[in-house]
Amino acid sequence: MSVLLSTAYFPPVQYFAAMAEEFTLSPDRVIPSIVYLEACENYQKQSYRNRCVIYSQSGEEALTFPVIHENGTHKIPIRDIRIDYRKDWVTQHLRAIASAYGTSAFFEYYRDELFSLIESRPERLFDLNLSLIRFFIDKAGLPVELRFTDSFLSGDEAVKAYGKDLRETIHPKRPDTIMSDMGLAKPYFQVFARRYGFIGNLSIMDLLFNEGPDSISFLKRL
Repeated sequence: MSVLLSTAYFPPVQYFAAMAEEFTLSPDRVIPSIVYLEACENYQKQSYRNRCVIYSQSGEEALTFPVIHENGTHKIPIRDIRIDYRKDWVTQHLRAIASAYGTSAFFEYYRDELFSLIESRPERLFDLNLSLIRFFIDKAGLPVELRFTDSFLSGDEAVKAYGKDLRETIHPKRPDTIMSDMGLAKPYFQVFARRYGFIGNLSIMDLLFNEGPDSISFLKRL
């Protein structure tokens, strides 16, 4: 079964676990997951579409970036939403990420390539998020075939056309049970865990910077 997800900025771990759930391994080939990204919805504020959560020296820290508010912003398709670069949030985010993960085992290995995606300053939110999502799919080694919705559907129609609908399930304001439902509610190494304990469902970068190529073993029971 395929899965339907909203676009997201440095998406949380469970977002990629949902991607990984459907790929299968056989003796002679790998059958990738089919993942649809919602490209036709209207923009929604206070969601993962333009925010992520990292593990900083002071605990959980949310990073958000602004979008350009035009007439009827919330009626504009998500693919057309433009990013607001008038304030230098890019430098702020990169400094926060470096401060949080500079001592993690794999930060230096991924840093330059990842940071270059943000520093390129794509015009549109969807394009920035897509470049990041593809980066983490590649680095985590997930066999995923990304597709995009060609119309906005809801309810049973969305499930029938695109698969399991997790667009609003994965949301910073609403806890979900995705990891526990898949038997993946387990800790991994985190830099500041001795200070605050393990924190789950953070941005995928928290997992990748700490676990590197072993991230796939956390995202799917192999």
